[in-house]
Amino acid sequence: MILPVIMAGGSGSRLWPLSRAAYPKQFLKLNGGGTMLQETVTRLQGMEVDAPMVICNEEHRFLAAEQLRQIKQLNNNIILEPAGRNTAPAIALAALCATRQGNDPLLLVLAADHVIKNQQAFQVAVRQAMSHAQSGKLVTFGIVPTGPETGYGYIERGASESEAFQVARFVEKPDLATAEEYVNSGDFYWNSGMFMFRASRYLEELKAHRPDIYAACEKAIGDTSADLDFVRVDKDAFMACPEDSIDYAVMEKTKEAVVVPLDAGWSDVGSWSSLWDVSDKDTQGNVHHGDVMAHNSHNNYVFAETGLVATVGVDDVVVVQTKDAVLVTKKDQVQDVKRIVEELKAADRSEYKLHREVYRPWGKYDSVDAGDRYQVKRITVKPGEKLSIQMHHHRAEHWVVVSGSANITIDDETNLVTENESVYIPIGAVHSLENPGKIPLELIEVQVGPYLGEDDIVRFEDRYGRV
Repeated sequence: MILPVIMAGGSGSRLWPLSRAAYPKQFLKLNGGGTMLQETVTRLQGMEVDAPMVICNEEHRFLAAEQLRQIKQLNNNIILEPAGRNTAPAIALAALCATRQGNDPLLLVLAADHVIKNQQAFQVAVRQAMSHAQSGKLVTFGIVPTGPETGYGYIERGASESEAFQVARFVEKPDLATAEEYVNSGDFYWNSGMFMFRASRYLEELKAHRPDIYAACEKAIGDTSADLDFVRVDKDAFMACPEDSIDYAVMEKTKEAVVVPLDAGWSDVGSWSSLWDVSDKDTQGNVHHGDVMAHNSHNNYVFAETGLVATVGVDDVVVVQTKDAVLVTKKDQVQDVKRIVEELKAADRSEYKLHREVYRPWGKYDSVDAGDRYQVKRITVKPGEKLSIQMHHHRAEHWVVVSGSANITIDDETNLVTENESVYIPIGAVHSLENPGKIPLELIEVQVGPYLGEDDIVRFEDRYGRV
């Protein structure tokens, strides 16, 4: 049986302002009916595979859980990394977790933020890889190149082994002339970062070549704890683990690596221009999402989240409009979007990390307006969910219910508040908010006080483990 291991870490800074540190690209709907994480899982439909094991950063745990729940794939199957340590330790955690109960499945290691347009071709390649992985080989999938791409690493193939090839070598991202040589030779593939091997074989090779990573991960997985749908590893042990990629730690050192060619419309969607490449276009070469109007404009990517975006007489540009930011860039300079993100982070601006609309395990809130000593939010609470029991030292709050019903507790008194009713929560009052109904609860919150930061929350009790 195949156990999909889906790596859902990363920040996707090149796709700012849609992708942000607290809501990165793997959780966005960019090229399909579902999010990139969901598309990665559903791509395996029709194959005999176990429920996926997802590895993500602790900060993104509720995003991952909610998206797996939506596609009925949530089953205590999310491993939380206390911090990113690159792919070699992440895969080690999955392999160790998989073998703890005496199993030794084939691990199909996938990234949660790739686009693959031809699902059938992808599944054919996976089936071709199975016999090699079952015999003890470490399989990587090499993308058949469509051009001399300088943004990817390459894999040189060696002798043929049935439907695979021995790996002659891995090479770093080349310059254009070298990339052209690689593509013209027909002996090179793009390095996809996708793999298949037995869990035990990966651990054997990791222990042989990077015993320090193996030991740290073994210690981390030796003291796990269950928390809702998550598996938490020993934080101190994992934080002490060295950082390294599976390529450097294992694949470049092992003598048992083989590559299976994959020609399936693959992209790692590393930039807005690569997203334009894989998207369906109109007769003018434009890709439009949302409310967009174009006149005499060609080969553009335009994303409108909340309002009308109009283009006139522009070619080869990217325009991305969100509730709190607008990006305009030439398509051939999209790699430098990450520089803007770096500047935002250095200036301690929230736009590098958060959207105006922020998701929480109980629902979401949208920061509608803010000024000196006040802030207005629209809060949505999912049916049956409850915010933590909390208090604030620096702000009072006014809540107006717009739709649905709310059980609101202030100090020791609980009242049912319904549409068009309001309550006042004074500074220092212990309070909680719960949606007892079957439809989403919508309310407007007005905060007033000298300090309105999210860190002015003292939690006393929380069903999501955030106390």
